Amino acid sequence: MTTRSVHILLVEDSPNDAELAIAALRDHRVANRIDVARDGEEALDYFYCRGKFSTRANGNPGLVLLDVKMPKIDGIEVLRQIKADSNLKSIPVVMLTSSREERDVAECYLLGVNAYVVKPVDFSQFMGAVKQIGNFWLQVNEPPPA
Repeated sequence: MTTRSVHILLVEDSPNDAELAIAALRDHRVANRIDVARDGEEALDYFYCRGKFSTRANGNPGLVLLDVKMPKIDGIEVLRQIKADSNLKSIPVVMLTSSREERDVAECYLLGVNAYVVKPVDFSQFMGAVKQIGNFWLQVNEPPPA
C-alpha cells in the first residue's frame, strides 16, 4: 500500500461492475478509501456535499472513475460540471465505460477527461484494467496538491 492516503470516487450504476471494480481496487491495495455514487446525480451530490453525502468528510478524491451511460445525469454532464468548477477541475477523472461511441470519446476529451477506458467484457481483463488505472493514477502519477 502507498504511504499516502488514497481516495477514489467510483461513479457506476451497474451493481456488478461496481462490485468488480471495488474488488479489484481492494485486492490490489490501490486505495485506502473507495466511495461509490450510483448515478450522476449522486456524484454531484457527493462533490457538493448534498443529500446522502451532506455529512461526508471534507476533501476530494484523488481519482474519479466515472461511467458514461447512467440514469438521472450521465457521466458526460458530471464531467462537464467537474471540469467547470475551479475547486474540482484538477481531480483526475477516468471514464470507465462500456461505450465505444466516437462522439462520447470525443466529447469527454474536449471536456478535459484524463483518460477514457472501455471496460473489458472478460472478468480477469476487467479486474486487470481497474488495477492498472488505480496504480497509474494513484501510485505512479503525481497528483495535484490538495
